[in-house]
Amino acid sequence: MTNNLPAAEVLEARAAEQRRQLHNSVTELRSTLKERLDVKKTAREHLAPAAGLAAVVGLALGYTLTAVFTD
Repeated sequence: MTNNLPAAEVLEARAAEQRRQLHNSVTELRSTLKERLDVKKTAREHLAPAAGLAAVVGLALGYTLTAVFTD
């Protein structure tokens, strides 16, 4: 009867390679998330639109409150 099962050494080598790949994937995911969730970088990139939105909201609120209190 022939034994077609891989040797224990082969299985151990495959498991070690899979662990390395998993570790590398987790490391890459962590660095990607750290970049995307960097608050200072995001704030710098979106400062102009946020300031514009705040100005429009402030202007609308000012006109609304003025209309409420002047009538």
